[in-house]
Amino acid sequence: MWAGLSNSGGRGPGLWVSASRMALQLGPHELLHVFSFLEARDLLCAAQVNKVWNEVSVTQELWRQLCLRRWASCKAFPVIVGTQTWRQYYLCRSELEFRVASGRPRDFTSKAISGHTGKIDQLAYISPHEYRFDERARSVVCTVSSDCTVRAWDLREGIEIWSSPVQPAPLVSLVAYPSLQLVVTLDRQGLITGWKAETGSEWASFRLPTFCSSMEACGHPEGPFLMVACAEGNLYTLTVPQLQVLSKVATFSHTSVSLTCSPDQQWVFVLAQGPDIGPKVFYTQSLLHPSEDGLPVSTTLPVRLSCRACWAPDEEARLIVMHRDDSGMHLVITTFSLKASKSRDRVSILAQQLASFLLPDTMSPHLMQAHGSQVILLASRSELMLFTIDGVHLIAFQDHQRPITSIWVDPHRVITSSLDLSLRVYVWNKKNTFPVLKSCYHLLGGSLRWASGFTHVKSDSMSIAGVEARSNGTSILRSYCYKVQLS
Repeated sequence: MWAGLSNSGGRGPGLWVSASRMALQLGPHELLHVFSFLEARDLLCAAQVNKVWNEVSVTQELWRQLCLRRWASCKAFPVIVGTQTWRQYYLCRSELEFRVASGRPRDFTSKAISGHTGKIDQLAYISPHEYRFDERARSVVCTVSSDCTVRAWDLREGIEIWSSPVQPAPLVSLVAYPSLQLVVTLDRQGLITGWKAETGSEWASFRLPTFCSSMEACGHPEGPFLMVACAEGNLYTLTVPQLQVLSKVATFSHTSVSLTCSPDQQWVFVLAQGPDIGPKVFYTQSLLHPSEDGLPVSTTLPVRLSCRACWAPDEEARLIVMHRDDSGMHLVITTFSLKASKSRDRVSILAQQLASFLLPDTMSPHLMQAHGSQVILLASRSELMLFTIDGVHLIAFQDHQRPITSIWVDPHRVITSSLDLSLRVYVWNKKNTFPVLKSCYHLLGGSLRWASGFTHVKSDSMSIAGVEARSNGTSILRSYCYKVQLS
């Protein structure tokens, strides 16, 4: 029950009994003031002294303040979700963090979940990523496959919730809107379809004139929308869930592009595949409300031969781009800060370079993610490396035996998947100037005789979902759900 709670110096019930004898004259209000200086373990001990101390020690405000001190994100909600109290929330989340960092076999349940008859191309969590510890808490993911279906799965139970009818073409991509309980899929022919995540019934659809090369879900303050890019270079902005066109603009002529939205949803980065031209950044507001001349607000970044990019999650508009230098020989990572400059009748974009550094020639990163505002994670073959945006090499991990295939990064953990048929779990320690990443443990998949490695990994607060490729060309899900005893 006390796993994950901070150490309070070995105090126990006997010491609290002695303390209670010295404080017989203290009433509930005075006790509440004294208890406000205690840590969680102390309050649990105080609850064992007598009835009055027990009643005061479970006061909601005491545990709410403990939660706010330990987890700043708790400020985002005034009350706890579901039926749990602040005390339950603190104890359950502490236990969860302990189990996530430990990774012992008894800390989680693992299930192999099959159902698709083809290769799983993508997965997305449809359950909210909030911390919830009651009987209604579920971890649900949706997957799309070359078998032309989209399916929803309960990871803890290891069962299929629903499967769509077989579609006209293989499904290759999906995005989720957990707050709307909506999942949007894309097939190989450019058909976009919205599905109700609870039932699997079709909500709406939209057909692109050509194959879509990239799709991105955006949760703008004005309402959610969908960004899709055609292989011909056009960028579509669609309403959600109706999937109606808000705007259509040309980005790069006759070439596939990839998209990614900024954390505050105010910017859309568009990267062309192949041409020796700089990537573009679009101002989202001009795509949602196109002007009469139809020209959106955009700028071209002063870099060439770009290969990938990501946003710093703790900054509203900090973009990190990997590209070649002027000679085309060396890889460079450059960080930009974006700002909209508004006058009476026009908006312009200011892109300020914050930092730039050369990567060692021995590196050939194929994956890039960011953490916080200063840290970049790179995967080069089987190695995971961390740099600051200024190029300081923080640490390198060589935990995998074969190439890393995907990286999941959130404020608390990093999880990598690999063709060596394992997932590696890392935990952040943010007490230093720069966050320190600690390598914790492997989560293993099935037999190498039947499987060829993990291809994708994603996570929510209570579970991890990995896609395991099979030797026969199909895929299954592997779920790892952490055990938390409800208080």
